[in-house]
Order: sequence, then C-alpha cells, then structure tokens
Amino acid sequence: MFKIAAVGDKNSIYGFASLGITIFPVESSIQAVKTIRSISENGYGVIFITENIASEIQNELSRYNDEALPAIIPIPGVFGNNGFGMEQVSSFVERAVGSDIVN
Repeated sequence: MFKIAAVGDKNSIYGFASLGITIFPVESSIQAVKTIRSISENGYGVIFITENIASEIQNELSRYNDEALPAIIPIPGVFGNNGFGMEQVSSFVERAVGSDIVN
C-alpha cells in the first residue's frame, strides 16, 4: 500500500496530519525539491503540494508527469488559490481526452 504526503508551508498542510497523511513542511523551493525527490523514492503514491510551492518548482514536478506514481496534486494553501492547480488539471485532461473540456 502506498503512503500519502502533503508538502508545503506548515500552516497550509498541518491539518492533513489529522487525516493520517504525513506532512512535510518546507520553507523554500530548494527544500521542496529535495523533499519531493526523497518522498517519491520512499513509497509515497500521492503527494499533495501547495500551489505556491508547486508553481515555484514546475520544472522539478514535470519530471513526474509521465510517471504513474507518485501522483502530485497541487492544492490551494492558506494564502489562497493562484490557479496553478486548475491549470495542471486542465493540462492533464487535455492530454488524456485530446481537447480542453475543463475550461
């Protein structure tokens, strides 16, 4: 069975711990890249990542786009939604279906 993780600023991901999800608070994009690499190699099948951090490390996250696991899912943080998550979902749907049916 795969594990689930949440990566982002502490205030945004702290609540995930109450759901049994392992949290990885990060304070910089460099720390986020190291964390994503580490947890992706250690049995995590789903990684929730705050949109702010995800938008800062797009190149790193693109390495995982064609991989089945881990599924990296951008989520809004306490600082709000910057649209990065919806942009990613739209891109994935377009690749799967052949046209943008989300927007």
